Amino acid sequence: MEANTAYLESVKKQFLYYKTLGEKAFEQIEPEQLFISLNENTNSIAVIVKHLSGNMLSRWTDFLTTDGEKEWRNRDAEFEESITTKEELLSFWNKGWDCFITTLNTLETNHLSQIIYIRNEGHTVIEAINRQLAHYPYHIGQIVFYAKLLKQSEWNSLSIPKNNSTAYNVDKFSKEKTIKNFTEEELRRLQ
Repeated sequence: MEANTAYLESVKKQFLYYKTLGEKAFEQIEPEQLFISLNENTNSIAVIVKHLSGNMLSRWTDFLTTDGEKEWRNRDAEFEESITTKEELLSFWNKGWDCFITTLNTLETNHLSQIIYIRNEGHTVIEAINRQLAHYPYHIGQIVFYAKLLKQSEWNSLSIPKNNSTAYNVDKFSKEKTIKNFTEEELRRLQ
């Protein structure tokens, strides 16, 4: 497989993995916990979702032809509590991810070296994707951590469960070597 094709396939799998982690965190807490902010310096899960959605819509709408910081985006408003139901939160979540994934799926290898702009700063498409591959998991990590803090009962681990690393490694090393994206098995495990 050509390197640029492999790159696009890899990032698609990684983004899907992080999207799934966020959704599995939402499922483990009570709907009202999505709106809790522990103090004035923290954002609720709902606010983090609103910010992710706003970023995705701005960055990935007309991705190859317009600046990624759209004039219609109000980033400051993304950090205001305005979502009131889990259904509304999921609507924001899905709208952002749908825009992003649809655009990502339309990219071809010849686009990867093309220059796009975010706030008038030029990025290759690869750099723009990598920027988001750092940004989105950063916030999804916040969501998962926050959900773990808020969970009132046992947390269903979204990674290797605590004190299970040895058993996990024994299982991995008992199998033949393979070449595959780590997310393939992780996504199956999360289902």
